[in-house]
Amino acid sequence: MGSKYTKRYTEEFKRDAIALVDSSGKRVTAVARELGISSESLRGWYRRAKADQGEGVPGELTSAEREELRRLRRENREQQQPIGILKKATAFFVKESDR
Repeated sequence: MGSKYTKRYTEEFKRDAIALVDSSGKRVTAVARELGISSESLRGWYRRAKADQGEGVPGELTSAEREELRRLRRENREQQQPIGILKKATAFFVKESDR
């Protein structure tokens, strides 16, 4: 949910930029400067690509794992709403039956 001024880059551009970092032997910041993009963006793309290839930091999630975690959290949030409603309804009916 970036601002309306956030640039969107294609997957092809990202792949090419990552390949340029690998093939050129230059630092991420130098390649980013040459391409006219944020070094933090390129660094994030590079880190994610390495994790997806199994070369990332131990314990770092791959893109597929990150997407699954996002989906599971969304499902959990959606299931918590009816449970909360049922808890309130149960408390209401217990209170009413005590009268």
